[in-house]
Amino acid sequence: MPKEVFGRDFVFLDRAELLSFEELTRLARLFVARGVEKVRITGGEPLVRRELERLIEQLAEIDGLRDIALTTNGALLSRKARALRRAGLRRVTVSLDALDDRTFGAMNDVGFPVARVLEGIESAVEAGLSPIKINTVVKRGVNDQSVLEMAENFRHSGHIVRFIEYMDVGATNGWRLDDVVPAAEIVEAIDSQWPLEAVDPNYEGEVASRYRYRDGGGEIGLIASVTQPFCGGCTRARLSAEGKLYTCLFAAHGHDFRQLLREGASDEELSRRLGSVWSARTDRYSERRTAATAKRPKVEMSYIGG
Repeated sequence: MPKEVFGRDFVFLDRAELLSFEELTRLARLFVARGVEKVRITGGEPLVRRELERLIEQLAEIDGLRDIALTTNGALLSRKARALRRAGLRRVTVSLDALDDRTFGAMNDVGFPVARVLEGIESAVEAGLSPIKINTVVKRGVNDQSVLEMAENFRHSGHIVRFIEYMDVGATNGWRLDDVVPAAEIVEAIDSQWPLEAVDPNYEGEVASRYRYRDGGGEIGLIASVTQPFCGGCTRARLSAEGKLYTCLFAAHGHDFRQLLREGASDEELSRRLGSVWSARTDRYSERRTAATAKRPKVEMSYIGG
C-alpha cells in the first residue's frame, strides 16, 4: 500500500463494515457446498486482523474443505505460527522480494527487515507448516538482480520460491510494461546456473508453472500472468473483507454479499447468487492487457490479495 496514497490521513473501513468471522465462514460453507475445496486467507496483511485464529478454527470445521492456506508478509508470523497451526491452518505462503534490506524495502516499503521474514519462515517450519511457498514479485531495475540469490538461498531447503511477473494490479503501483521481467527470462537465468526441467501441474487450474532442479535441489514456480495469461483456466474467486465478491484479480467492481447477508438472505438465496455471479463471469483481463488497459480502474491488491 504506497504511503503516498495510503498515508496517515487515509480513511480506512470502519470495523462494522467488515464481515464478521461468522459471516465469512457462512459464505465459505456455501462456496464449499458448490465444490470449492481450498480457501486462502490473504489481504492486505491478514495477521493484523485480531484473533484470526478463530476464523481458521471455524473454517476448519467445514465439511468438504480440504485445504486452508494463508499468505502473509511474514512480519507477525514468528509469534503467530503455532497458534495458526493449532487452529487448523495447513499451509503458508510468505511474500519476500529480496534478501537484502535495501532492495526489499524498495519493493514493498513495509519498514521491517528481511531478518524478521526469515525468522517467520523458520517459525512456520517449527510449527509444522512446511514446506513454505515464497512469493517473489520481480520488477526490472529494482530486484531482478536478486533472482539468482533467491533461488540459491532456498535451494535444498524444501521450500518453493515462486517468481511472479510484475502485474498492473490496482491503480497505484505505477505499472509499466517495461518493468516486467518475463518468466521465460527468469527460467533461462536460473537454468544457466542450475539446470531445470519442467514438472506437470499439481492440479487443474494451478497458476504457477513448475520446474525442478535436475540435481535434486528442489522446485521453483513461475507465475506469468502478463506474458502467458491463464484466464481460460482460472478457478479462483476473491472475497474482500467488506463482503464483495470479485471474479478477477483485475476487476473494477465486486458483487456485494454483505448487504444480502445483513438483510437476512437465506442460504439458498446466497448460494443462488453465488452461482449466478460465477456462471456469468467473462473476465479475460490478462489476455487483453495493453499499456492502455493498465490505466483503467481496478480493485487494489490490498483489498483482495493475490
